[in-house]
Amino acid sequence: MEQPNILIVDDDDDIRSLLADFLEQNGFKTYQAINGREMFSVLDSKNIQLVVLDLNLPEVDGIELCKQIRLKSHMPIIMVTAKTSPIDRVVGLETGADDYV
Repeated sequence: MEQPNILIVDDDDDIRSLLADFLEQNGFKTYQAINGREMFSVLDSKNIQLVVLDLNLPEVDGIELCKQIRLKSHMPIIMVTAKTSPIDRVVGLETGADDYV
């Protein structure tokens, strides 16, 4: 059986590595991106089944990237962020994220 492919989009090297290590230990294949440009490059070249997306990214934030993904795909998106206010959570979910952690 083929491993599910997960794309981790976060500009923090430590967080990306931590998430990738955990997911790979649990049977997933991971790809990493530090910004929207890299994210779309991976999405265009790999068969990604899930995007783990940070909200606070350089250049284009996670909310806008989520909107852009939703224009092309219904793949699951999990937003992972330090922003915990109810408003941030609502905005993330209304933008198209499937979950907000």
